[in-house]
Amino acid sequence: MLRVLLLTGMLLSSSVFAAEVKNVRIWIAPDHARLVFDLTAAVQHKLFTLSKPDRIVLDVSGASLTSNLAAVDLAKSPLSLMRSGTRNGGKDLRIVLDLKESVKPKSFALKPNAKYGHRLVVDLHRETKESQPQKTALASVSNPATLRDVVISIDAGHGGEDPGAVGPGRVKEKTVVLGIARELKALLAKEPGFAPKLTRDGDYYISLRNRTKRARKANADMFVSIHADGFNDKRARGASVWVLSPRGASSEMGRWLASKENGADLIGGVGSVSLEDKDDVLAKVLLDMSMTASRSDSREIARSIHRNVSKFARMHKTRVEQAGFVVLKSPDIPSILVETGFITNPEEARKLKSRAYQKQMAQAIFAGIKAHFKAKPPALTLLAWQKNGGSTVAKSVAVSHKVKRGDTLSVIASRNGVSLSALRKANGLKNADHIRIGQVLKIPAS
Repeated sequence: MLRVLLLTGMLLSSSVFAAEVKNVRIWIAPDHARLVFDLTAAVQHKLFTLSKPDRIVLDVSGASLTSNLAAVDLAKSPLSLMRSGTRNGGKDLRIVLDLKESVKPKSFALKPNAKYGHRLVVDLHRETKESQPQKTALASVSNPATLRDVVISIDAGHGGEDPGAVGPGRVKEKTVVLGIARELKALLAKEPGFAPKLTRDGDYYISLRNRTKRARKANADMFVSIHADGFNDKRARGASVWVLSPRGASSEMGRWLASKENGADLIGGVGSVSLEDKDDVLAKVLLDMSMTASRSDSREIARSIHRNVSKFARMHKTRVEQAGFVVLKSPDIPSILVETGFITNPEEARKLKSRAYQKQMAQAIFAGIKAHFKAKPPALTLLAWQKNGGSTVAKSVAVSHKVKRGDTLSVIASRNGVSLSALRKANGLKNADHIRIGQVLKIPAS
């Protein structure tokens, strides 16, 4: 009887704390902070806020804390203090996050993967005020000061909780690719006519969809995602350059057409249009045109970068490769992904973590981007003005557009950043919008 009671007591004792919080990490991004609680098992949790003073409460059922909260560096976070206690007779854990600024909290659990066990994540999104749009002069070829730069969105893969592939000596993909991204940004920043924007400029995580959303928010003319490959066989080696596959393009088109959220987004860059007020046929035509153009430009840039990288690095394949990577699926932004080598290969890992090789890789990517946009600059950019000799006289002559299947006058006007009335006037169309395939239209300069 005594043995039964002892065994029962042991079982009850072990079930009181079904999980331990064995470690706590924090990652700081410009717009949010991420807290990650490492657990020994899955848990049920509840998160809520309290005021006066402002704080967030995280209740974790059947858990105990074995980590030191005071050891977590909160210096650049929205938190002033983390403290803990127990509730329900010591059965449950309560963690209190004292706030020093207003945030919107979100929590979720993550299942174990190859790198981590069970985790509980709390994201603290900073509340930022929407900046007022600045009044700017209307872009005009007669005033070069009003012409815009070509915006390049540079995406360093992984980050924060996600280290990416890990090579010999614990060299992490997220660290290497951020180094290359920063080198590429520096090169583009020095080149007149370009404006580089990093999707992340620190060690924090951004979801795949949010990376392309950031590019769209920056009105990017191109998106380049930088990665380093990994494989369980350390003999695997070689850099590669990727573009969106036809199957990936098709699935993304279906996603956009089906989603009301996407329908309200703008496509087409500077002369952008919304899909939400278009019928299904026109919306599909607009998306198809936009994605066809962006994929064509993507392939051109990718081939140029592939040639540049092959001059100093071993290539995984002799040609540009295709896949359905999520970060390549912007229908209106030419997008490429560069795998800079296999970080799991000892020789390539040694190169990738060196500053000199990172600069060399960035230079190869930069040269490909520069060559493309110098040859095919978007309308009303400084590069377009320079291509035409920097002359307002030369630019005052309208450029032309040959009508293709699926074109409409309003679509052509939008994609070239001109008004419908100006396009009609330049071509003597008055109020008639009838155009035919093969017809050459004049595009007014501004």
